[in-house]
Amino acid sequence: MAATSIEDLRPAKATFDPSLWGDTFSSFSLDDKVQETYAEAIEELKKEAKKMLMAAKSSKLLILIDTIERLGLAYHFEKEIQEKLQEICDEFHANNYEEDLFTTALGFRLLRQHRYHLSSGVFEEFTNKDKKFKETLIDNVEGLLNLYEAAHIRIRGEDILEEAVTFTTHHLTRVLPQLESPIKDKVKRALEHPTHRAVPIIEARLYISIYEKDEPRDEVLLKMAKLNFNYLQNLYKDELSQLSRWNMDQTERIPDWMKIAYQFVMSTYEDYERDATKQEKPFAIPYFKEAVKQIALAYNKELKWIVKRELPSFEEYYANSVITSCLFVLFTAHFPGMKSVTKETIDWLLSEPKIVITAAKIGRYYNDLASNERENMGGKQLTVMDCYMKEHGVSKQEACSKFAELIEEGWKDLNTEWITNTHSIPEHILVQLLNYVREARGTYNNGEDRVTNPQVLVPYIHALFVEPIVV
Repeated sequence: MAATSIEDLRPAKATFDPSLWGDTFSSFSLDDKVQETYAEAIEELKKEAKKMLMAAKSSKLLILIDTIERLGLAYHFEKEIQEKLQEICDEFHANNYEEDLFTTALGFRLLRQHRYHLSSGVFEEFTNKDKKFKETLIDNVEGLLNLYEAAHIRIRGEDILEEAVTFTTHHLTRVLPQLESPIKDKVKRALEHPTHRAVPIIEARLYISIYEKDEPRDEVLLKMAKLNFNYLQNLYKDELSQLSRWNMDQTERIPDWMKIAYQFVMSTYEDYERDATKQEKPFAIPYFKEAVKQIALAYNKELKWIVKRELPSFEEYYANSVITSCLFVLFTAHFPGMKSVTKETIDWLLSEPKIVITAAKIGRYYNDLASNERENMGGKQLTVMDCYMKEHGVSKQEACSKFAELIEEGWKDLNTEWITNTHSIPEHILVQLLNYVREARGTYNNGEDRVTNPQVLVPYIHALFVEPIVV
């Protein structure tokens, strides 16, 4: 038998194109005066918006809260929104609300998004004796759209919301070609990216453009949203410019190909220690270092499987993938910048509670489903899809369908943990876990690997980080 060469054993080398952005970000310089002007204008508009929010009632209040959140302005009114949602929740429990589909679905979604465990039984009045949604609803596009959005915060066992997804997806898809903007834009976007599963800042940028065409619209909120987005965009561009201008000193005694990786890792540690100490969170340093070690070991385990062409069990693969999902290393990396993080917060994260493991697994499901074609490279490299196909004796198509099912079931579990989680963990930590999954979905949704095909992301990056909104 012919000897196997080292080249045969190595995974196929991925090729990446040069950056599409050149010096777009490294040449940026933050103008403090511009930022001050934005901030002052935002504060004035904020006063008017707050008055509207506190005065709004019933369905108008629901629409206003939804608009504020979609425009990316909710963080300015966290306390006020929470107070109003409690009032809305009380009305729902007392059956003292407008019982039309639009109001019921919108209220249900907003409450669940804010971790109120409202029963899906509120939709029973819209179904017939066969527990199917009434055909009289099919022309109510706004109602269908809100029911569709609400159904994406379902948990296991909510058959009525499973039926809602099927019912609304069918009828919204059917009616889409006949619609006109802006409702057409709203429906098209929702069918691609349901609000609960979408990256908030991306949705805010897109929704500003949609809301600008809406009638009626509130000019105060629209102007505030534009100014707020431009203000945040400048902060993002400033951070990107600092990352883009990072330079490394030459390191002797190691091969040239290793210098970049070595110096990057060392610089990262140094920067992290300095920042953690500055933020009075030195306790986070050993956690971050350990997370980096663990992910290196986990990647090495995957490499051994590939080189030796060993197929681990599906369960063994995903036990390791919880680490290679990068969730732990990402979270420990940015903890110093989060004011409410304590040592107990990090200990909680590393204790692997269900919400953390669920988020990590969903992220890997999206990744593995989308990157399978690239990683397989014509059968030369083993993938998790091969593990599942061999272990369960199924075709590739069946394996892909199973991964899509795992993603849906994972979202239900994540929603359950989101709604019912009783840990004394700051809510914004849980929001970050939710956003981690949203980012994974945005990067790998529908089987598209946008990491190795970055051209797909160009319109999003341009809208988020390059082009300001004309006010």
